[in-house]
Amino acid sequence: MKVIAFNGSPRKDGNTAILIGHVFSELKDQGIETALVQLSEKEIHGCIACYKCMENKDQRCAVKNDSANECIEMMLGADGIILGSPVYFQDVTPEMKALIDRTGYVARSNGRMFRKKVGARCLLLCRSGAIHTLDTMDHFFLSGEMILVGRAIGIGREKGEVESDEEGIRLVKSLGQRMAWLLGKIHT
Repeated sequence: MKVIAFNGSPRKDGNTAILIGHVFSELKDQGIETALVQLSEKEIHGCIACYKCMENKDQRCAVKNDSANECIEMMLGADGIILGSPVYFQDVTPEMKALIDRTGYVARSNGRMFRKKVGARCLLLCRSGAIHTLDTMDHFFLSGEMILVGRAIGIGREKGEVESDEEGIRLVKSLGQRMAWLLGKIHT
């Protein structure tokens, strides 16, 4: 079994990556392979509404000059998908929104090709915007008919600050345990 996580933070290896790392720790304890994609290292643009994915139905985005198709391929090869984002102006980061729009639209245009994959959300915030940010990520999973195991929220701003959020770390570890449990049930 394999879980792919997408860190939507423009800060590589920051608080959002730390949260994902705690989920990964729980997954690895159960023998589940993990891979982290740092969107800060990828070039991905928003959907241009060309609707070619609806016409082509080839599980690919017609725009090929960025990493969207690479992300789609990684999602197709995984049993579970984690989206992680800090709150930016009451929503996901632009990088995460581009990932959601591009991969989600291709998936819907191709018979909801991520259907029945297990999904989870990790969110980092400093003050507010958690509900709207989670809702944005939920649309990706629910419109794709994926199975959500939950979410975990951490609090912090400066790199590493989330580690002092004891409740947040406890919740994110619990998220990893639930994800591992469900993947085990599905794949036995």
